[in-house]
Amino acid sequence: MHNPCVAHRGWSSRAPENTMAAIRLALADPDVAWIEIDVHLSKDHVPVVIHDYTLRRTTNGKGDVKSLTADQITALDAGNWFSQKYQGEPVPTLAQVLQEAVGRCKLNIELKTDGIRYPHIEQKVLECIETYDALKEVVITSFHEGTLYRMKRLSDKIRTGLIIDGWRNTLPKELKELGADFLSISYTKLNKERVALMKEAGIQIMAWTINEKRAMRKIAALDPELMICTNYPERWHEVRV
Repeated sequence: MHNPCVAHRGWSSRAPENTMAAIRLALADPDVAWIEIDVHLSKDHVPVVIHDYTLRRTTNGKGDVKSLTADQITALDAGNWFSQKYQGEPVPTLAQVLQEAVGRCKLNIELKTDGIRYPHIEQKVLECIETYDALKEVVITSFHEGTLYRMKRLSDKIRTGLIIDGWRNTLPKELKELGADFLSISYTKLNKERVALMKEAGIQIMAWTINEKRAMRKIAALDPELMICTNYPERWHEVRV
C-alpha cells in the first residue's frame, strides 16, 4: 500500500488534537505526507488552530473561540483533557504551525466557517500563508462553497477543496466552477466508479477519517493515490508494509 497518509489534527491518537505536540509528532515521521488542521479566527482576527466553535471540549476555557483574543486563547490549556502529560499545552496559532511545517510537510487547512461566522477568515488565513511563502504547500478546504469561492477570488494561486459527507455525480462540475482540484470526503461514500470519475476530472481525493486497519486496506484498494486521513498514522504504517 502506497497511499499517502494525512495526520488528522496532527497525530491525534497520541497527543491532543490540533496542538503543536500532535503536529510535531506527525512532522517527526518522514512518511507522513500531510497534516490536517482546523482554523478559526480569534476576536482580534488572528487565525488559531482548534476544531470546535467553542472552547469547552478541548481547552480549560469556555464560550466561543471568536469571543476571546488570540493572546487569551493561546494562554488556555489545550492538553490536560487528553492526558496530564500534556498539561499546559497551548492552542497554537496558524502562524506557529506554518513556521514549523513549511518545507517539511504539506498542510490541509480547514476553514471552520459557515460563511457568516468569521467574515474575514479567508483574507487573514491567506495573509498568514503568504507570510510564510507556503502557497504551494497547502490546500484550503471547507464545507462551505462560498468560502472556497472567496479564497480563489483573493488568490488564483491557492489550492482549494470541498469537504463533503455525501455524494452527487455533479461534484466534478461543481469543483471546476469553484476552481477547486481537491475533494475531502467521508471514506464511506467512495467506490471505484466515483474515484475514477474524480480522477478523470483531475481531482485529488482525501478520504476521512479512517481509523481501522481493515477500512484502510479497503480504501487503498480503490486507488493507490487516494489520501488516507487518520487519527492513527501508526496503523497506516502497519497496513502499508
